[in-house]
Amino acid sequence: MPDRRSSVVDAAYAAGWAVVRGTPERIARRQFDAIADAVYVRNGHGVRRLTANLRRVVGPAASEHEMRRLTHRGVRSYLRYWREVFQLPRMSRIDVVQRTTFVGESDQRIRDGAASPNGMILALPHMGNWDWAGAWLTGAVVSKFTTVAERLEPASLFDRFVEFREGLGMEVLPLTGGERAPYEVLADRLRSGGTLALLADRDLTATGLEVQFFGEAARMPAGPAALAVDTGAVLQPITLTYPDPRRLCIHAHPPIQRPPASNGRALDRAGQVQAMTQGLADAFASAIAAAPQDWHMLQRVWTADLDLSRIPAAAGAV
Repeated sequence: MPDRRSSVVDAAYAAGWAVVRGTPERIARRQFDAIADAVYVRNGHGVRRLTANLRRVVGPAASEHEMRRLTHRGVRSYLRYWREVFQLPRMSRIDVVQRTTFVGESDQRIRDGAASPNGMILALPHMGNWDWAGAWLTGAVVSKFTTVAERLEPASLFDRFVEFREGLGMEVLPLTGGERAPYEVLADRLRSGGTLALLADRDLTATGLEVQFFGEAARMPAGPAALAVDTGAVLQPITLTYPDPRRLCIHAHPPIQRPPASNGRALDRAGQVQAMTQGLADAFASAIAAAPQDWHMLQRVWTADLDLSRIPAAAGAV
């Protein structure tokens, strides 16, 4: 049976989709800004972790006043994500498409990747609103794509998120507890020419790879690069920012290529996966540095912050 806290959390999310969904956007925006301000002032664990992560992004030269202002903006951006999650089910796909903008050739890069016979992997950090980007994708490019979701407690909360994302046109695979390992299913989707969207800036499993991220070692998932190596799919880094209160901006960076041969010898699979994961980290870092307030990372990412002895094994080999 779910405990009392889990039941309260589930009820809160249910109320969000029931109440916030029907609230006029301008009113909901003010309400969630006020919630964000209160969360920032409270300065709980998540806010402190966000500050520590952002400090690594902007470096030691930023003053304490600048850090407080940046963290405050980051909390507001994060609460904006949740407000949009609760309101996305009522938005028409036409409205989502019209309110989505792009950096450079991003729109065409995504369309070209989706047309690849080997499929496309969209790899994203926790930035902007990835659910909005998914709604744009199914409204403008593909009819459906596949993603993976970590199981939440209580199970009813996980079911709510699956229902929400399926309503946006996603196929949602559970990270654990499915009939098949998610890696196998994802590889099958790519071999059929499908599209995947995977969050790729934080990994807490035994298969995570260590990369350099803002000058320090961090752990990121191997899955996106491993799938690209194994299937020949396009590996497309995507970053998302909020250019103004009503729009989302999508930046499709140049696709990550397999590393060239060195001294006449190609890297083995492990070397290719490592190099391509580092390429994703570099693309993410460039975008996060340009808009740090829109990186919603309230968890530990850098190796120095992690207790590696507590990292569980992944569901499915990569």
